[in-house]
Amino acid sequence: MSRVLLLGGTSEARELAALLDADPAFDVESSLAGRVANPRLPVGRSRIGGFGGVQGMVDYLAAGGFSAVVDATHPFAATISRNVAEAARISGLPLVSVIRPPWEPQAGDDWFRVPTVAGAAAEMAARPAGRALLTTGRQDVHEFAHLHAWWFVVRVVDAPSKGLPRRYALLLDRGPYTCAGERDLIQRNRIDVLVTKNSGGDLVSAKLTAARELGVAVIMVDRPARPAGVPSVTTAVEAHAWLATLA
Repeated sequence: MSRVLLLGGTSEARELAALLDADPAFDVESSLAGRVANPRLPVGRSRIGGFGGVQGMVDYLAAGGFSAVVDATHPFAATISRNVAEAARISGLPLVSVIRPPWEPQAGDDWFRVPTVAGAAAEMAARPAGRALLTTGRQDVHEFAHLHAWWFVVRVVDAPSKGLPRRYALLLDRGPYTCAGERDLIQRNRIDVLVTKNSGGDLVSAKLTAARELGVAVIMVDRPARPAGVPSVTTAVEAHAWLATLA
């Protein structure tokens, strides 16, 4: 039986955990960062919390007798992806990343792409003030706190502890979302700009469809660079097949 450490928190990670849990060739343990108060837990054994950096992860991999690692974290979880790549290299363990394809603009979209969340805030500062739907996550809300002329709907899973803008409505919610619901949210709040990260996938993509249909501009934060040299797949099924080749 091959022991697999699955770094998760995404829908792909939960799907892969279920596939591996049902496969007698694997013993899987899922690890979640713990940044959400009530995360969706995968089937099977799981842990919540950090490792204490690269060396902590190296020690954990050795103590647990793991034989392979899967990075199925969020596309914007840059730190953990760098750490697991280095830990796997030091440990001499095979590592694969599950990277869902990014969203791409379609006909009728009005996207302005920026490299960082701070860049999104700078772009907003250069525009006439209006009303924004902010969906970049609670850890980045502080980047917009200085935009006093803007009004925000701040949609997050858990409430930010600090750094909220001066003028806002807080919406605690998590996907999946529907196009009808997103259209209603945008129209009801008279949204001029949608600010989001390019997380990809179908779970929260309805906001992009609604923005396109309503002619709402989108400020899209591009993904951070991935660690070099790590093989990748796009689905849980492909990750399962990749792991099976190691047996």
